Amino acid sequence: MGRRATWWQARRWQVALAAVLLCVPAAAWGWWQAVHWTPDPTAFPVQGVLLGAGDGPVDLRVLAATGARFAYLEASRGATGRDPRFAQGLAAGQAAGLSMGALHLYDPCAPADSQAANFVITVPRDPRLLPPAVALTQSADTCADPVAAAGLEGELTTFLNQIERHAGAPAILAISPEFEERHALAGRFDRGLWLTGDWLQPGYAGRPWTLWTANDAYRSEAADAPLRWVVAQP
Repeated sequence: MGRRATWWQARRWQVALAAVLLCVPAAAWGWWQAVHWTPDPTAFPVQGVLLGAGDGPVDLRVLAATGARFAYLEASRGATGRDPRFAQGLAAGQAAGLSMGALHLYDPCAPADSQAANFVITVPRDPRLLPPAVALTQSADTCADPVAAAGLEGELTTFLNQIERHAGAPAILAISPEFEERHALAGRFDRGLWLTGDWLQPGYAGRPWTLWTANDAYRSEAADAPLRWVVAQP
């Protein structure tokens, strides 16, 4: 009886090891599929990327060759932050044949006028550019001034009016799920929405999206770091 138990214990470890060895390639295959996934181009023919300074060097020609049609660049942040490589990236994207756009990361704790001036100084008035985008991710609750949350809608309206005059087009609001849950702004601004949802179309704003970040860990030969893959509403 003892010999049979010893044999079964050894056999059990062999079975467990075989199961692990089978799972490893399956997990690797699943990971590869996830990081390279993009929505079906027949359903969503216009797809592109969102790029920021933290993404490192990106070969926009390679992105264009592999299916990207447009790219948004994080141009400015708050009242003073700017990507020093924005102009270079803008020129490189246009040379690669991509439609290019600029995104501002909105700081609810900073004055709207100062943020708009920062965007206007950074982003040229160019009719070729896509509508400006405004990222709303930081809750006004993080501001030292408790009045900021109450004045968020008015300040954002001031900011939008100024950058839209500069761009000559209505802005797109890139609202994170957390920001929308806290401030519920999507229904109070008549602007296109840029929503986020890995692999599944997002519905947290209560109305249709204009742009959708479909994979925020997209891997491409164009860059060493993961990129954010974006889809436009057909």
